[in-house]
Amino acid sequence: MMQLSASEILQLSPDDASAKAAKGLVVPGKWPRLEYDERAIWGECQGSGSKPYQVQFDKSGPAFRCTCPSRKFPCKHGLALLLLMAQNPTNFSAAEAPAWVTEWLASRQQRAEKQEARIAEKRDAPVDPQASARREDARRQRMATGMEELERWLTDRLRQGLAQLPGQAAIWEEMARRMVDAQAPGLAFRLRQIGARVGQDENWPGYVLGGLGQLRVLIDAFRRLDSLPLAVQQDVRAALGLAVDRDSVLATGERLRDDWLVLGQSIDEDGNLWSRRVWLFGRQSGRTALLLDFAHGNRRFEQNYVTASNLNGELAFFPGNLPLRALGTGDMQLLPVSPETRADSTANPKKGPNLTALPTGQLDTALTALAQAVAANPWQSPLPMMLEGVPYLSQRGWSLHCPEQRRLTLRLRDEDGWQLLAASGGAPLTVFGEWNGEVLRPLAAWQDKLLWQETAENA
Repeated sequence: MMQLSASEILQLSPDDASAKAAKGLVVPGKWPRLEYDERAIWGECQGSGSKPYQVQFDKSGPAFRCTCPSRKFPCKHGLALLLLMAQNPTNFSAAEAPAWVTEWLASRQQRAEKQEARIAEKRDAPVDPQASARREDARRQRMATGMEELERWLTDRLRQGLAQLPGQAAIWEEMARRMVDAQAPGLAFRLRQIGARVGQDENWPGYVLGGLGQLRVLIDAFRRLDSLPLAVQQDVRAALGLAVDRDSVLATGERLRDDWLVLGQSIDEDGNLWSRRVWLFGRQSGRTALLLDFAHGNRRFEQNYVTASNLNGELAFFPGNLPLRALGTGDMQLLPVSPETRADSTANPKKGPNLTALPTGQLDTALTALAQAVAANPWQSPLPMMLEGVPYLSQRGWSLHCPEQRRLTLRLRDEDGWQLLAASGGAPLTVFGEWNGEVLRPLAAWQDKLLWQETAENA
């Protein structure tokens, strides 16, 4: 009935505290009701109040819902429900779903149907080319004015010299706000990123100069946008913050159905905004895909993913010169893994949720792939990277030692580096991570099977 192991379920936990609390609830006596059908698993967990919490799990998600007041997602009750099923499914009885389960499943189905209707409407709606052209021209004019201001600002920065920048922290936010007013939020994001790096380490001048150079290239690309190939135009527009809306991607984007391996995922917090990147690898196509989601206020994403799990479904890719970002079309399903396959997967990595046929190799191979990706779209960051090596700690910090005595700098906290080294046993492992142009942020590591992954606390 359930395909996830206990360790895979705990990957869904928003933090260590929730995982620990969930383990404390894996006691059948705390659950007066534990039931399932072909679509869902549900239960009632007795809390501090007189009325037990209603906990439910949609197998097609995986998706959770609980009536407890926790703002964490999934909460400890949702995790405990799955842990109970994984550890002893005989505690659950086959039953007809109660109203509170069927209503939730129906609401999810209605949302999916409404999305499909919006996509179909957008795909079939008549286009008013004159109105679209007027809106585009108005925005282009505002952006052109902003570009001229940014160009003067860049000239001032270079004329005054980089040495002045550590004492001018406010100028980055001021110019970023002007770019937002000019309807170029992508430029605002890049300005804030560059400004945050000033004075942080001995390498900051090179990073800042490179970042300013990229802004200059974006200005030039915008001014000759219409003369660029269509795919490159889409990349420039995305870098400026003019990304295609999700419904349009689902309606007209390139579609690809495959068996997708979840390579790794990263979650970052910026104020009240959470961003999550989930990296997938198509087993048949060999394509890498990026699912990018955002959440406001708390780390709550409707769709959950388990690193090293296998999914079957169709993705719709955003347009671009080297399409990477994609959206799920709503039919992504967790591929079944039998207990026999799970037990055998270490010996045979081509079975189950383990590593198989991935684009691994030497450092030169990985760097060549990165160079090709940067040449195709210099504004895409971070980029996926996978290679083999041994984690190593020196006075300069953690790195991945590759053949021929070469190394790649890693972005790792000390405690996480030691965990990665312990998982490797001193032997080479396959590391997948995100390359930001300077360092590799490891997200997962394998030796035939998944041995280590970045968690929310590791990030």
